[in-house]
Amino acid sequence: MKTILNVIWLVLCGFWMFLGYMLAGVLLCITIIGIPFGLAAFRIGIYALWPFGHTVVDRRDAGAPSCVGNVLWLILAGWWLALGHITTGIALCITIIGIPLGIANFKMIPISLLPLGKEIVPTDQAYAAYTYQGR
Repeated sequence: MKTILNVIWLVLCGFWMFLGYMLAGVLLCITIIGIPFGLAAFRIGIYALWPFGHTVVDRRDAGAPSCVGNVLWLILAGWWLALGHITTGIALCITIIGIPLGIANFKMIPISLLPLGKEIVPTDQAYAAYTYQGR
């Protein structure tokens, strides 16, 4: 099922969101200071290309630098990438078939706004870690 959803996602909105993240990554990598932000954009861009079957989890080792980095990210690129997800999500929710994809777009807004301190993992790996911790 996730393969079918990923293919439909790719055709309807995934490729365009991927291009947006790649553009942001290239622009952020122009300066040395922006390289960590550019790498985050590339990482999220791959996730935006094939989101089904993956999930976002918090990194336990993320500290104050990721918080400061998230503020800079929000100012430099996060707001317009989130705006792209909002616009695409609303457009997809107009049709009945696109509603699950629109909801997936809305779920990607938090990582597009504050990506540092997060990690993208396969869904089964996140589930295994969740059950291992006894939750």
